[in-house]
Amino acid sequence: MTHDVGHPEQLPAWRLFCWNWLVLGLMAATLFLAMALGGFSLVSASLVKPVLVVGAYLGYAHYKSYWAHKRDSRVVFILGSTGQVLLVSVLMTPMTYIAAATNLPMQDFTLNAIDHSLGLDWMGYFDFVYSHHALLVASVFAYSMIGWPIFGIPVVLGWTGRYRRLQQFTLAFAIALVVTIIVSIFTPAMGTYDFLKFMPDPNVYIPGAYLEQLRDLPLVRDGALRHIDFAELAGIVTFPSFHAAAAVLYLWAFWPVRWFGPIAIVANCAMLLATPIGGGHYFVDVFAGIAIAASSIMAAKWIGQWLIQPSRADADVYPSGYAAPAE
Repeated sequence: MTHDVGHPEQLPAWRLFCWNWLVLGLMAATLFLAMALGGFSLVSASLVKPVLVVGAYLGYAHYKSYWAHKRDSRVVFILGSTGQVLLVSVLMTPMTYIAAATNLPMQDFTLNAIDHSLGLDWMGYFDFVYSHHALLVASVFAYSMIGWPIFGIPVVLGWTGRYRRLQQFTLAFAIALVVTIIVSIFTPAMGTYDFLKFMPDPNVYIPGAYLEQLRDLPLVRDGALRHIDFAELAGIVTFPSFHAAAAVLYLWAFWPVRWFGPIAIVANCAMLLATPIGGGHYFVDVFAGIAIAASSIMAAKWIGQWLIQPSRADADVYPSGYAAPAE
């Protein structure tokens, strides 16, 4: 190692990084089994881009861990964790389609009724945002931010030496996405725009992400869509909202970095507020997503603490050249 030798974050973070591969392996096995049982197939050509991108991150991280003459823990954790989070998304996005194929009864009426019982009016909320152009533009931008922190969090946490937090985030992200998909099996819904029979003027606002769901979800449910093309996939989950879960996960990940905390609060609160409109989500979808994120964070922290307990096997798990923290 060229720096950070004896850094107290390195050894426990590396152990959790290695254990996260077990989670990813289980995800991959579940995906291929579910595809076989559900009669799904892959457009093989569409795998080229995600495989190359994920492989580039993970391949270089592996090289810097085991083969490079000049090892660099920051590079390993930043690139390795980015690759893992990207792989979680690649494996789980098709699972939203397989989950929807169970074709259980739609729950839009129930979800809308829960909103009303809480005194929440989706149409009133939409009209307010729609009538204020600056808010509408900000809403579009905020909703589209879900992909950027996947790259930003590993850089920020890795550069500041918060390696353990980074691995906990990766695990929490995976747990939240898995739980979201499982819950969605039993609560399928088309979302507010379809249920309320409403669509805004396309010259003013187009809920693009929602229209992708509106296109794919009926086809999956009636069996017409069974060929998965990674270039065309979109998350087709209404309840619970993974956008809401992601906003909480991102805020938690960035929170320890003092100079980034205020930015994270503004950006992720904006994404939460944009979720009902951008994704056609009921308010209860957002609340459920927040609850899943909070539970996933607690689970990841507990699992991480359990996995990184000092062990005689540490030397076998940790790559040569990395130093254990001083007691």
